[in-house]
Amino acid sequence: MRKNKWFRIVVIVIVIVATGSVLIYSTLSDNLEKLTNEPIHDVELSEIPDGSYVGEYSVFPVHVKVEVLMKDHEISDIVILEHDHGKGADAEAITDTILEQQSLDVDAVSGATYSSLVIIKAVEDALIH
Repeated sequence: MRKNKWFRIVVIVIVIVATGSVLIYSTLSDNLEKLTNEPIHDVELSEIPDGSYVGEYSVFPVHVKVEVLMKDHEISDIVILEHDHGKGADAEAITDTILEQQSLDVDAVSGATYSSLVIIKAVEDALIH
């Protein structure tokens, strides 16, 4: 009788963990699909005065806050102030690509697509607002 009780408990725990995993995966998949389908507006840099601009963007489980520095109508620096990223730390390299190309129309960092897109959207937020 005792073995039967422990077996039931183990089965219940497995079902709960499996259900939770499916829900989390589904949420992440939905968020990534929405994120990849959301347009990124390439900002007209010639219209942005020199200065410091802060922007942020969040899509579960990633949150990014950046400071974008403008000088002579070019992005002179992007400072990541916050990046809650899970495994997406490599995405931070995308700021170098944005600086080099002076554009938000850049490819995501391979293996860190989710965080890359959130960083781009945070930079966009800084420059649009």
